[in-house]
Amino acid sequence: MAWLQQEIRLAPRRRGCHLITGEVTAALPELRRFRVGLVHVFIRHTSASLSINENADPDVPADLAMALDTIAPDDLPYAHTCEGPDDMPAHVKASLMGSSVTVPVRDGQLCLGTWQGIYLCEHRDRGGPRCIVVTVHGDDGGEGVA
Repeated sequence: MAWLQQEIRLAPRRRGCHLITGEVTAALPELRRFRVGLVHVFIRHTSASLSINENADPDVPADLAMALDTIAPDDLPYAHTCEGPDDMPAHVKASLMGSSVTVPVRDGQLCLGTWQGIYLCEHRDRGGPRCIVVTVHGDDGGEGVA
């Protein structure tokens, strides 16, 4: 059994849901050594979140963002406003969506469904760069990835 951990800095994105599966796998070339295992992806921010959802239809991320904006609109009478009107709604959305996802690994690849991808959900208008920590644990065939 082996462990691997990588911190990935994602470029700033506009508010919305953005597919990052390719960025995650590109940052982990060692993943191909793992026969079986788990990949845990954690975002180190409180105003953005991670989700696994459909990666085929471009309407899905737009609809998710629209629904989240409806659930936690910017114009509610929030008490926490010192960081701007989009900050507290971003915290609400991040709490609802979650700060991590876990994906099985099989034969060196993420074992996502045919239409699934990992999304960064940016809940601020200008959230800046985001850092995610990706941890892999599993059977690497005895190669001892560390």
